[in-house]
Amino acid sequence: MNNKIKFLSALTAAALLTGCSALNSSSSAPASTGGDGLEKTSINIGHLNSTAHLLAFVAKEEGFFSEEGLDVTLTQFSSAAELVNGLESDKLDVAFIGSVPTLTFQSQGHDVSIFGGAMTNGHGYVIKSEYADEDELGVEILKGRNVASVKNSVQDAELQILLKNAGIDIGEGDDEVNIVYFDSQKDAYAALLNKSIDAASVYSPYASLAKSQGYKVVYYCAHEEALQNQPCCRQVAKTSSLSSYPNTYNAIERAFIKAYHFSQTDHEQTIKDVKKYIDIEEDSIEVELYDGFGFSNPDPDKQGTIELKNSIVELGYTEDYDIEPLYNTDIYKKALESILAEGSDDIYKSLEEHFNDYE
Repeated sequence: MNNKIKFLSALTAAALLTGCSALNSSSSAPASTGGDGLEKTSINIGHLNSTAHLLAFVAKEEGFFSEEGLDVTLTQFSSAAELVNGLESDKLDVAFIGSVPTLTFQSQGHDVSIFGGAMTNGHGYVIKSEYADEDELGVEILKGRNVASVKNSVQDAELQILLKNAGIDIGEGDDEVNIVYFDSQKDAYAALLNKSIDAASVYSPYASLAKSQGYKVVYYCAHEEALQNQPCCRQVAKTSSLSSYPNTYNAIERAFIKAYHFSQTDHEQTIKDVKKYIDIEEDSIEVELYDGFGFSNPDPDKQGTIELKNSIVELGYTEDYDIEPLYNTDIYKKALESILAEGSDDIYKSLEEHFNDYE
């Protein structure tokens, strides 16, 4: 099988703040009927320490959730496993989770479904400056190095794909790459402070943070032919919740779509909104959001994600499984259609064209 992944999406170091126990317990209470037929209005959304999850930040700060009759609480987590646990324990209604961990959790029997997108690309690896005098020298410079990564992550899967394509083995030899696994991206990045770790995985905004601290970028996935337009973080919910609360999830998706539109028309305010949740310099946020390394948009990008699933099955990340019952594109489709019916422009039309081409 050709290992080049052809992804089809065409659009464009804070600590863990709190855990599931700190969330509003009303999310697991019996549903109440909200305004405009909403089955529930009190919503908890989990995200990571990433600028890539700006759809939630902008929807909250610009009042799009409120416009849809929703009272939304955003909570930061440190790992995909914590986010899935939050969904399954009914402490979260929505989670922004990486595509690879979502796929592996689904294959293991976790009844969670993808219903929208959050980020395309936006990650890669960085290395200590003594091993590279410029950025983007490629995976060859990792030979003989100890590389911090996160198991069951898109960053790890991408690295393995690139190493395989380059004919580089994983191991501890001089011509091999030794991958050292950590529980979270925060921990993997912090490991660079250890003398034994030479390089580390990054997702947005850790690449910009690393550059500001003197590290060099090994590669951005957006610039690797094998990884272009890679569907990263997805919008995920319990499968049963999507069917039990269709009007609520339609309202959530409408807010995300509006947030995407806002992010394309007001860069300055979007950066300020993101900074309230990801406390790094605004210049770094601007690089992460608008310099072409990653793009945040709400499209489910089903075709690209299925191709990714096939690739990680080949890598041995997970067993093959039937993804169809766990991929809901109807919510996004209906939300977008309802917004288009209210009035359209080139941004909304581009979302419609992309969905029609790649659903």
